[in-house]
Amino acid sequence: MSDTPIRLVVSDVDGTLINSDKELTDETVHAVRSLEERNILFTLTSARPPRGFAMFLDPLDLTAPLGAFNGGLFVNRDMSPLHELPVDEDLVAPIIGALSASELSVWVYQGTDWFVLDLNGPHVAHESDVVQFRPTRVASFDDVRRDVVKIVGVSDDPQAIAKGQAALGGFSVSATASQTYYLDVTNPHANKGSVVDFLAQHFSLDTSSIATIGDAANDVAMFERSGLSVAMGNASDEVKAKALLETKSHDDNGFSYAVEHLILPRAPQ
Repeated sequence: MSDTPIRLVVSDVDGTLINSDKELTDETVHAVRSLEERNILFTLTSARPPRGFAMFLDPLDLTAPLGAFNGGLFVNRDMSPLHELPVDEDLVAPIIGALSASELSVWVYQGTDWFVLDLNGPHVAHESDVVQFRPTRVASFDDVRRDVVKIVGVSDDPQAIAKGQAALGGFSVSATASQTYYLDVTNPHANKGSVVDFLAQHFSLDTSSIATIGDAANDVAMFERSGLSVAMGNASDEVKAKALLETKSHDDNGFSYAVEHLILPRAPQ
């Protein structure tokens, strides 16, 4: 493991920054402020849409670019787009067809908008509560083709998720699970590894000076690109094996523990 000073921390949100109740603890807020006091930049990346970051902007005083849709869309603090990697327009309909044939409910994100066929579909209400905005119902996705940054297959059946992922094997896309019941489909270059690369270029940093914290399979790509990677205690053994270090669970203030004990000791002098 390198001893390069850490100059930027990139954190996942659900299962990492916030606890099971989707809350920011006082300890987490203090940890982020401690990073700022030590001249370490901080930002978030997530499968969430841009508006899903809104509730964190003021409590954490976020100013750096935010990596929504696993890096499919970067936005500024005011939600204005900074950099976008859309899904190939010609692939949108075939992807939707493949997910539907795998018995997955389908959501489509276009820019900052979220479209569904059924407002009462699986996990729609839950996701609405998490990101704090509601989707728009459409009769079909026929008119939603351009500037699509993420397509999601949704099911509580792990076999259906696996079937959908296998069905996309021949497509030029990134298909990863952000939760056990979500299959996120994005541009092949839109993954959390590309988030690290984009932010390194944006801030003129070497990736060895970037620390990443996450808990899910879609966080592994950023673990592989960053100089210091930390898996949450609630992560699976497979994800933990891909990180350099491990912290406590998100329900035991694992984020703040990682900052205090694993990252701040490598703050710039």
